[in-house]
Amino acid sequence: MGKRQLHKLSAREAETITQSGRHSDGGGLYLAIETGAHGRRQWVFMYRVRGTGKRREIGLGSAKGKSKDGLSLTDARLRAADARKALAEGRSPTADRRADVVAGTTFGEFADIFLASIKAGFKGRNTFVDWTRDLKVHCKPIRAKELADINSNDILEILSPIWMTINRTARETRSRIERVLDAAEAKGFRSGKNPATWKTLKPLLPKAKRSKRHHKAAPYKDVPGIVRALNAKHNMAETTVNLAAEFIILTAVRTGEARFMRVREVDFAERLWTVPAERMKAEVDPEGNDFEVPLCDRAIAILKAVIPKDAASDAYVFAGQWSSDHSKPLGMNAVLHALKAVYPAMTTHGCRSSFRDWVGDETRFERDIAEMALAHKVGDETEQAYRRSSALKKRRQLMEAWGRYVGSASNVIALPRRAS
Repeated sequence: MGKRQLHKLSAREAETITQSGRHSDGGGLYLAIETGAHGRRQWVFMYRVRGTGKRREIGLGSAKGKSKDGLSLTDARLRAADARKALAEGRSPTADRRADVVAGTTFGEFADIFLASIKAGFKGRNTFVDWTRDLKVHCKPIRAKELADINSNDILEILSPIWMTINRTARETRSRIERVLDAAEAKGFRSGKNPATWKTLKPLLPKAKRSKRHHKAAPYKDVPGIVRALNAKHNMAETTVNLAAEFIILTAVRTGEARFMRVREVDFAERLWTVPAERMKAEVDPEGNDFEVPLCDRAIAILKAVIPKDAASDAYVFAGQWSSDHSKPLGMNAVLHALKAVYPAMTTHGCRSSFRDWVGDETRFERDIAEMALAHKVGDETEQAYRRSSALKKRRQLMEAWGRYVGSASNVIALPRRAS
């Protein structure tokens, strides 16, 4: 049998062929071309496994084309020659190729791929931005370093400059590096102890003081006056943001949960607002169910005032200033600015603190009911599941009482329905 022909393709042909399919250069080397949206051009090596005759295929890299990026024909032939040599010596070209890829993979390359793979699971809108900042900016010293070569000294080089000054960012960066390296180990790109674990780094870093961030809150005795001021501003300027601020006070929810509230989430018959689980800050239900918010009379009146009669089910309830069709929500800081305009020493999250203080000081409602109204986890999973049905009834009583308190001291202002 004659020897198989090698070097069937010319350099020009290798760069200009556009027909889809595999184009043989001989000796197991092929130029694989895909047409369509991706239009990929790739060098592949095909061989049969000794003893079984099974066909195997390994990618050698992208091929040069019009963009001139990728492997040239000469480079591809060298890689194919290495694969044939491995076969002649009884080794697996696939295993050799895998070892080459693993050995050459840097932290930056792997981190970018890993981040893209987990992005869909992020809940917060800024989470991806924060991850990108940490893995690209703070991890710059190790991005070009191979995964297998990263050690605890490399991690310390990243953390030490920011550990005492921006400790929260430093802790988040360490945690994200640890997760990337764990994933790299699971994929076979490195082995051994993860140098980014807190157990490894704790003895090497100074103890940083963590300052608790307290959200400014008004004494609950001032809340009725704040709401009256919001109403007065609304009557003068007809601004949705003031009603949104009042609604947030009445329901004690987080700002983001109200900003992205959609018409379909409101059940006027049941006087209930159902917040989808994916929009909650944390899962408050052992089974990951949605969170139900009972609505008092005033909260219902606000919703009827701001939702147009012909609103689509996916329209935002509290629309942005220039969104007459309710296709865009209120701006991120709009409610905060509305509150500060009537009470400078107040934040939206502080409204929740005011509510919690009022429950503890002025009512006999159980502590757990107040915590559940704030969407905080209470008890273990069994207790949460057991209390779910009865808690809604008690929370409704609590929120109605809070609504009456907030609307006390002549805080009764007629609110006409806004025009569609």
